Amino acid sequence: MNIIRIGMAQINSTVGDLSGNTKKIIQSIDEAKSLGVDLLTFPELAITGYPPEDLLLKPQFIQQNKERLNEVVEHASNIAVVVGFVDSDSDIYNAAAVIYDNKLVGVYHKFYLPNYGVFDENRYFQAGTECPVFIIYGVCIGVTICEDMWYETGPATVQSYAGARLLVNISASPYHAGKGDSRERMLATRASDNVAIVAHNNLVGGQDELVFDGNSLIINEKGELIARGKQFEEELIVTDLDVESVFRSQLHDPRRRKEAPWVKKEQEQAAKIEVSREYLSTAKPALPPRQIEKLDELAEIYQALVLGTRDYVRKNGFKKVVIGLSGGIDSSLVATIAVDGLGADNVVGVAMPSRYSSPGSKSDAELLAKNLGIDLKVIPIEKAFSSYLETLAEPFKDTQPDVAEENIQARIRGNILFALSNKFGWLVLACSNKSETATGYTTLYGDMSGGFIPLKDVPKTTVFELAEYKNCQAGWEVIPSSILTKMPSAELKPDQKDTDTLPSYEVLDPILKAYVEEDASIDQIVAMGFGREIVTRAARLVDRNEYKRRQAAPGIKITPRNFGRDRRLPITNRFRE
Repeated sequence: MNIIRIGMAQINSTVGDLSGNTKKIIQSIDEAKSLGVDLLTFPELAITGYPPEDLLLKPQFIQQNKERLNEVVEHASNIAVVVGFVDSDSDIYNAAAVIYDNKLVGVYHKFYLPNYGVFDENRYFQAGTECPVFIIYGVCIGVTICEDMWYETGPATVQSYAGARLLVNISASPYHAGKGDSRERMLATRASDNVAIVAHNNLVGGQDELVFDGNSLIINEKGELIARGKQFEEELIVTDLDVESVFRSQLHDPRRRKEAPWVKKEQEQAAKIEVSREYLSTAKPALPPRQIEKLDELAEIYQALVLGTRDYVRKNGFKKVVIGLSGGIDSSLVATIAVDGLGADNVVGVAMPSRYSSPGSKSDAELLAKNLGIDLKVIPIEKAFSSYLETLAEPFKDTQPDVAEENIQARIRGNILFALSNKFGWLVLACSNKSETATGYTTLYGDMSGGFIPLKDVPKTTVFELAEYKNCQAGWEVIPSSILTKMPSAELKPDQKDTDTLPSYEVLDPILKAYVEEDASIDQIVAMGFGREIVTRAARLVDRNEYKRRQAAPGIKITPRNFGRDRRLPITNRFRE
């Protein structure tokens, strides 16, 4: 047989929902069969969801995941399936089950367990030691899991030299801006170096801080893209693979006749497991042409924020969210994202004006709510603020108003939002961005208060770009231009501007990127052209506000290094440059 019809089920698993995930897997198998798929793949740890974290320390969780695998095996008649699960044999393994016609014909254990950035797999799993090749329909197929494909001389190379013409890689590779391009370049290199087709099936969906972008890829033996999955959407990607062309390409590649000695030795790990020499011939419906366009960077980020917010809300059992609408850019963008993810009927805005709120902020919040079609509640905080000041008059006497009085207002607003949350079961979405989170320009138990922070990893300059992108996409000013053009302000004292406390965001954000995401020193950042005083002050703000960040709600990762899962520094810490 020269043609294999492959399907990649790019599904959105939910961590711990073993029953729900298995149901999705079985539904995908049924759909694949109707399309004449010969080999169907699923993402890494599709049965358990990714990452399962300390659920892996519960023996009953491991056992139930294996029981669900048995259900998948029982359902997989007349088809080959590769699905991620947790295997156990004196220890536990991040594993791929290879199923053929109602039989579990083999299991692959992940070799390279990532333990950097957001990953913590060494905490849980034992590493695999064997990389078998499965002969299915007379074709040698190698199976690997995510990180295994990232290594130039990893298991896929061994499988290729052992005869694999198709390299299946099941994955849970989380998104950050720009990662899709680098991932695609890497996979194209692996395909051309190994002279084999690479089928990379990536998870899609939100899980706490992480968003998985799907964007599954099939790349031929020449490093050319054959098929691409949609970004940030579930999809069954189906295409026909000409495995005969792979063999012809291998015959023309002289490198394969001059194998390095280590390859010959490592081939001992690549045992060949014969599953099926014969092709189960069935009539196949014609496949429509596929043409999936890649999103540009702003579109990617926006869709990641929409998916991450929707999945966090829905997967945690909430229906509605509540957002404090100040008339500023951050809360406006959060509300817009929430509407796109959840629908206008499930988003409630709350305007909480004070004595310092400008008339423009009030009208901007009203106009935004009208544009989005959401319910807007107006709850002034003047009575509560005056009561606080009266209550604190004695202990505050002989002092001048300062940040203490400013923060009282933010905390009153946080209390109101959580009162509504408690009463009606709405999830509070906080509106802090990465620039504020980095520098501590946010009030603990005030505007930081929330169950989730969609913009937690989004720099302020990117917030403006995303708002403009949304308006451009919509073809009209969903977010009013008056919000986009006003000077950012917390409006907690007369004529307050963010630049009273911070450098302009156009200056601050690249400094924060260098210091937080790249660990550049103060001297290195100064050498980039920034003033030493500004750089030193920004670094000091980042260093001394770790305690605030540790108490913040989770938020969506969209940069290479976010606060929380990626960047982990001690709160009690006296190191300074």
